[in-house]
Amino acid sequence: MILAGDIGGTNTRLALFEEGRALKKIAEGYFLNNNYLALLPIIQTFLKQHPKASISCAAFGIAGPVRQGRCQATNIPWVVDSSELEKALKISPIYLLNDLEAYAWGLKVLSPKDLVVLHAGEPKLAGNAALLAAGTGLGEAGLYWDGREHRPFACEGGHTDFGPRDDLEIDLLRYLRKIYGHVSYERIISGPGLYHLYQFLLATGLEKSSTEVQREMALKDPPAVISEWGLKNRDKACARAVDWFISLYGAEAGNLALKIMALGGVYIGGKIATIFYDKIIEGGFVKSFTDKGRFSPLLRTITVHMVLNQDAPWLGAAEYARTH
Repeated sequence: MILAGDIGGTNTRLALFEEGRALKKIAEGYFLNNNYLALLPIIQTFLKQHPKASISCAAFGIAGPVRQGRCQATNIPWVVDSSELEKALKISPIYLLNDLEAYAWGLKVLSPKDLVVLHAGEPKLAGNAALLAAGTGLGEAGLYWDGREHRPFACEGGHTDFGPRDDLEIDLLRYLRKIYGHVSYERIISGPGLYHLYQFLLATGLEKSSTEVQREMALKDPPAVISEWGLKNRDKACARAVDWFISLYGAEAGNLALKIMALGGVYIGGKIATIFYDKIIEGGFVKSFTDKGRFSPLLRTITVHMVLNQDAPWLGAAEYARTH
C-alpha cells in the first residue's frame, strides 16, 4: 500500500492507495496546517486512524522547492525532510516532490472525463507541456517531451517578477512594491492575490467599498467572499477583481507556455480555477493567454485544458512512488 499526500499552504491531504493495474484509493484525510507545528504529527494522526495499513512506500507533494529530499515550505513555517520522516515513521522509501511536480505526475493517470478543453488549439501537436495551479500560492511545473512520453519536472515560476501589461498594472506593481518590495506573480494569482486586486481597486478609488462585503469579510475568508460576490455580480468591486484575476491568470499561463515551449498543451489545475470555471469559459482567460504580440499565432495553436479532478496531486504522488 502507498501513502501519498498533497501538502499545500493551507491544507494537507493524505490518502492510502492499493497498487494494481490502477491506483485504488482506500482512505483519505484532510488536515488544517495551522493546527500543527509540522508535517510528521499529521501523518502520525492519519496512520493511527488506519492501524491495519501495511505501507510499502510513501510520497508527498509539497508547496516549495525540494532539494536533496528536503523542503522549506513557502507559505507555512515547516521544514520537511524525507530521511527524517523515514526514521520516524519506519517507512522506506519516502519521496518528497514539489507539489506541482506531483500534480504533473497525476496528469499521467487521469481519464479524459477529468479534463475539459478551454482552448482547442491543434491537439495533435507533440512537445513539452506545462501545468499551473493557483491556490494559497501559485504553483507551476513542466513536462518534458522525450519523444515517447512526458517527464514531469518542478519549477518555481510562480515567483518570477510580475510583468505589467498596461498602465493600470504598472500602478498595481507600484502599490504592491510598497508592501512587499519584490512582486511576483504569486502575489497576484493566488487566493491572497485576489484580495490584493480587490484592495488595490478600493485604495485607488477605482471602485467603492461595500458595507455588506466588508461585513462578510469580517466573518469569512476575504478571497472566498470576493469570489462569491464577484461571480454572482452582487458587488462591482468584487466582480472587477475576479475578471482581472482571470485575465492575469491567462496571461501568466501564456508566459509559461512560451518559456517551456508547451506545444503539447497547457493544463490549469487547482480549486480556484474550477470555482471560476463559468467565468473562465467566457473568454477572458484565453484572450489573455494568446495575446502575446508576434507570438500570438503560436499561442493559438496550443491546447489549454482545465483539470477537474481535485485528486490529481495525491494521485500523482502515489504514481511517482509506484513507478520509482
